[in-house]
Amino acid sequence: MSWQPAAEPPKDVELVIIPRAHDVGGFEVRRALPAQERMLVGPFIFFDQMGPGEFLAGQGLDVRPHPHIGLSTVTYLFQGSIQHRDSLGSDQPILPGDVNWMTAGRGITHSERSSAEDRLTTRTMSGIQSWVALPKSAEETAPAFHHHPAATLPLAEEGGLTLRLIAGEGWGMRAPVATASPLFYADAVLAPGARVPLPDRHEERAAYVLRGSVSIGGDSFEPGRMLVFRAGDGLALTAGPEGARLLLLGGAAMDGPRYVFWNFVSSSRERIEQAKADWRAQRFARVPTDDKEYIPLPETVRIRAGTPSQN
Repeated sequence: MSWQPAAEPPKDVELVIIPRAHDVGGFEVRRALPAQERMLVGPFIFFDQMGPGEFLAGQGLDVRPHPHIGLSTVTYLFQGSIQHRDSLGSDQPILPGDVNWMTAGRGITHSERSSAEDRLTTRTMSGIQSWVALPKSAEETAPAFHHHPAATLPLAEEGGLTLRLIAGEGWGMRAPVATASPLFYADAVLAPGARVPLPDRHEERAAYVLRGSVSIGGDSFEPGRMLVFRAGDGLALTAGPEGARLLLLGGAAMDGPRYVFWNFVSSSRERIEQAKADWRAQRFARVPTDDKEYIPLPETVRIRAGTPSQN
């Protein structure tokens, strides 16, 4: 993972993260979190830009069943669709603008695939998948899954800014998605020259430039950059001459260090080891409608440790 401070960075920008490409289920993603120099922004511990990419007829996304603990996964699409299935029995398609929020807690298994219908034609897919680490008090909570259609999410339009609140609180709005800690997560589309302020009540804040460009303090930032900001009031981003689309995220700093191994997140290294042993022994619950295959535990991945506001 690469990172770079902006050249003579504006005082509010702490770090600029350039994502690294990965392959997930036959689809290229660009991962901004965790990064070498920054593991978390608020409770956000994982942030992948998926695509945009094209599946030809007969092809599709195939992320086989795999486990999670200690986190919530958040899937948000701009194009295409994904069929979510999990060990609770959920079988839910997600469409652009919807939110799939899955809380792993003490353990869940899920898969993400293209539907049989989607595989009949050539389709484009793009979106964001992020993980929200759970506070210590909720790490072993019962697993849960909630789907929120786009029409149920708060939407604000003003001065060339269209902002949909994906989760949490901000801009005078509250999303219906239940969260375990204070956070904000929003999709902002800006007309040329339009501005979007960041909520100042949240301790840690970042913006991911998806399209167009934005400026702050006289510096311009292009697509495929995550800007991590210093704490402070009165921070706003201005869209460049072609406009911009941003994902805005952050929240309270986590209540202590987190360990990450593969799909597992925990405040306890021992709990990670237990999850590894449980997946090897297939003690996790299975996905009832997708139980013919699974992703084996990777043996070469190392446990990573990170602290809140790691710099």
